[in-house]
Amino acid sequence: MDPKVTIFNNFEEMQIPEDILRGIFAFGFEKPSEIQKRAIVPIKNGNDVIAQAQSGTGKTGAFSIGALSRMDPSNPNTQILVLAPTRELAQQIETVMKSISSHMKVTILMATGGAPVHIEMSALQRGVQIVIGTPGRIFDLMERGGLKRDHMKVLIMDEADQLLEGRFRDQMDCILHMGFPDSTKVGLFSATMPPEVVEVAERMLKDPVRILLPPEKVTLEGIRQFYVEIEREEWKFDCLCDLYQHININQAIIYCNQRMKVEWLAKRLQENNFEVSYIHGDMDPKERRACIEAFRSGSVRVLVSSDLLARGIDIQQVSLVINFELPVQRENYIHRIGRSGRFGRKGVAINLVTPQELRDLKDIEKYYSTEIVTLPNNISSIM
Repeated sequence: MDPKVTIFNNFEEMQIPEDILRGIFAFGFEKPSEIQKRAIVPIKNGNDVIAQAQSGTGKTGAFSIGALSRMDPSNPNTQILVLAPTRELAQQIETVMKSISSHMKVTILMATGGAPVHIEMSALQRGVQIVIGTPGRIFDLMERGGLKRDHMKVLIMDEADQLLEGRFRDQMDCILHMGFPDSTKVGLFSATMPPEVVEVAERMLKDPVRILLPPEKVTLEGIRQFYVEIEREEWKFDCLCDLYQHININQAIIYCNQRMKVEWLAKRLQENNFEVSYIHGDMDPKERRACIEAFRSGSVRVLVSSDLLARGIDIQQVSLVINFELPVQRENYIHRIGRSGRFGRKGVAINLVTPQELRDLKDIEKYYSTEIVTLPNNISSIM
């Protein structure tokens, strides 16, 4: 942990503006979470920050409170830009920002490609102080001259590992090359920070405050992890059906790696009279939203998902995560498993593995210094 990090055990000590404090308490935050104790004040005080915290630890609240504390509500220009890899995560950030800023009279625009671009351009021309969006649409708005950065005080990248690698990398390079004022402060937040991302971050950030946890400190505490070894991949479905019979499932997410596998598994479960829904990144945004809302409300109790849902979708009541397939990237293991047991509640994770996958699972166990044990025979006792 960076020696520059001071821990504040309550919000009142942080010298946060009164209007924001009122929003914090109205939103339901009573005491700061571990990441909030460390990250809010450095952002508020004008430091660049690189912070590691898994989903469900309050990191959205941390960067929202910090960024809002830096802005001038009387200035109508864009002062805060938050980038997120998915539309769903952007919506969740917007909800938190709106709630915490509810006593501030600020304007917020979510720009994710869900609305025609001319509507977002018109909103920006009228004056928007906070913009939350996905890289593709944000780059488009910047290129069209609608999203001006002259007054930008804070740039936040949530799930920075996903934004700075893979399919978003080119868009992010374009966004960052278009330039921000030297005075703009940057915050990178994610559950995992692979070395290559830390390297990119350190090129971009000026003397950042580092709130980085080694893998073993990225907490899997409170989540009991099990595995079932299955001789052949095609036998996993029968094993899953057996689990269904023996476990009282309140709400569960079942993860697969590919869209086709997600749809195949959901269809087979439905054919066997199990009530499930499914979600993946290639679905229509409205359809995805409807699935998430049905799951949140409890009308659907089991969701088959790709890794889209592993990042940032705040579904508090998930008590069970099943990995029908292990994630391709081990960093995604914590994104998936972190869905259960959020904010200190207990959760259960079950991994269905072939002998080949068991080797990968042992690597994950070692990487996170955690314990993943064989599922006991009396499995009804684990829930």
